[in-house]
Order: sequence, then C-alpha cells, then structure tokens
Amino acid sequence: MDGPGQLAEYLQACRARLRPADVGLDTYGERRRVPGLRREEVAGLAGVSASYYVRLEQGLSVNASTEVVDGIARALRLDRDEHEHLRALARPRRRGAVKRPPVERVSASATELLAALGAVPAVLLGRRTDVLAWNPLGHALFAGHLDRDSVDRPAERPNMARLVFLDAHTRELYPRWEAKARAVVGNLRATAGRHPDDRLLSALVGELVTGSAEFAALWAGHRVKACGSDEHEMRHPLVGAMSVRQQALRPADAPEQALTLVTAEPGSPSQAALTLLAQAVLER
Repeated sequence: MDGPGQLAEYLQACRARLRPADVGLDTYGERRRVPGLRREEVAGLAGVSASYYVRLEQGLSVNASTEVVDGIARALRLDRDEHEHLRALARPRRRGAVKRPPVERVSASATELLAALGAVPAVLLGRRTDVLAWNPLGHALFAGHLDRDSVDRPAERPNMARLVFLDAHTRELYPRWEAKARAVVGNLRATAGRHPDDRLLSALVGELVTGSAEFAALWAGHRVKACGSDEHEMRHPLVGAMSVRQQALRPADAPEQALTLVTAEPGSPSQAALTLLAQAVLER
C-alpha cells in the first residue's frame, strides 16, 4: 500500500462523491462531463491554490500541513473518521528499511477481561482483524465451526475480514451481509492509512482483492469507518435470528487491538437467543 498513492486516490474518491449542491455551489444548469466536484472547486473551498491541490491528487506532493488537511477535510465534508484518515495519509513518512511487523500478543489485562465476560460474547481482534483471543461464547457465536484453540497458534489464527468475505458459514451469519462487509472494509481502510508499510496488512488486502470481487469493489470506494458500535442482524445455526449490537473497545495497553462485545436489548427475543447459546456452550 503506497502512502502517496493512497492520498491521491483518496482525495479523488472523496471529490467524486460530492455534488456542487452538497457544498452550496450553483452550477446554473451547466452540464458536467464527469460527476463530482472539480479540483479547482475543492481548492477554492479549502482555501488552497488550485495548482497545489492538483499536485496532491496527482501524487506529486506527498504530504500537507495540518491547516491544509483541515481545510480540505471541510471542503470535502469529511466526518471524523474520514478526517483522521486524511491526516494519516498526508503525514510525512519516515524513510528506512521496512521491518516485518511483530506477532501481536494478548495482554494479561485483555485475558482477564475476556474471562470475566463469560456471559457476553467477546472477541479480541488485532489491527489486521486477526482473532487473537475469544471467550467460549464469542467463539460459539462467530466461529463455532472452527477449532476454538486456533487462536493460541499465531500462524493459524482466523482472520475476521477473511471470514466475512471468503467463508460461507460467516456470510450466512449475516442476513444483511453487505452492511457487515462495508464495516469491515471501512475499518481496514482506516488501519491501512495509519500503517502504510505493514506488509502483512498489504498481503491480506491483496488476497481479498484477488479472492473477492465484492471486497475489491468496496476497497476501490475508499470508504473509511473506524470500528465502533454497530447494530447487526445475525442468523445463528443453533439459536436462529437475533438483532445484536457489536461494540469495539480499545484496550488501554494495546490501542491497535479491538475487544468486540456482543449484546442484545434486555428482555428481547435476541437476548433470549444469546442466553440459549450460552447454555449450549456450558453443556459441552
């Protein structure tokens, strides 16, 4: 993943998504050859010269000041996650040898928290969405068809992005699979902006682009959304349909990891389904 290339492509994608009316520009009925704003319009709204903005989109200027980034973010109507992604892409990069990323570890505090959340499905994901750990209910909910102990072997750890796009069981878990797919890609895009030299992340993206036309199309859209709190419909093979909230918490000692918790509305049929699944896990 080339940092300067990502910046240019991201600016182009964000500009193409906007229409003049979205930013208060009147075209007086003018017919445009291409959708989206023109480069000079973005430059004017951002308060930078058109020539400088063109250089950014062409990859000829590889970073920008905080003031310029903030101006462009306002012009392109970026939300908080998108703005932060733009900052990451425009940040000066250090030169030097690219090292292989270290194996991600599970901290003692995360292990204790997973054990304490026995009645709540919980999964600890690394920054590339590798499953680093899960409690028994988290395993049963998300990947009961996989070896529960695989997370203890770094070379065999499941990867949530790979499961969502390439695993038939995981796809069946989500009746509204497209929403889950968009969330996964948006989070990977945010991570790629922060870690443009991560070779393992680049390899994962390459595998998914090659193996899934749906991933390739979403990745090309440059949508960004850090993992947070989302509602999803799930259809589990043991307990059936349920509506749940998946919330991602960042461990204080490992901010690049995400502890995903699954809850349902108290007293709802969905909570009853989660309780039934927990009972099934305890009986094993």
